[in-house]
Amino acid sequence: MPDLVTIRHVTETDVDALVRGNRASRGLHMHWVEPFTDREGFHRWFAGTLTGRKVALLAERDGDIAGVVTFSEIVMDSFCSAYLGYYAMAGMQGRGLMTRAVELAVLHGFNEIGLHRIEVNIQPDNLRSRALVKRLGFRLEGYSPRYLRIAGLWRDHERWAKLADDEPRPR
Repeated sequence: MPDLVTIRHVTETDVDALVRGNRASRGLHMHWVEPFTDREGFHRWFAGTLTGRKVALLAERDGDIAGVVTFSEIVMDSFCSAYLGYYAMAGMQGRGLMTRAVELAVLHGFNEIGLHRIEVNIQPDNLRSRALVKRLGFRLEGYSPRYLRIAGLWRDHERWAKLADDEPRPR
């Protein structure tokens, strides 16, 4: 049974804790994601949440940051879709925390934001992330060569998606 995890919206007061967590997690994140590691980077990233096109959620366990979950490029109207991204902090991975955090975030996306479709793009070698979305009922839709530039290299990604009316719904 995974530890209890909750999600909440990131606020500006989270800057120092997130910068520390991201710096301490560089080894874990290498090749997969490049989160900010200074206050200036946080403020640029956080500014995106003020546009309505991004929602940033903090996953917490016992007051400690377990990870971050984001919805980006949110488009409503007839599309009602967004990209989902997530990462764990060092020491929090492999315990089911991010599975539960992403599950809660998906429910938030469908029920609170009003999304119809959530897409996740994952590098094929990121086996833990692929297993996570499979557990939550995402389906593989395709393959995108050289999709995102990470750590200076264009990296291939698999496209995974979940619709609001897909079964099984997250718990």
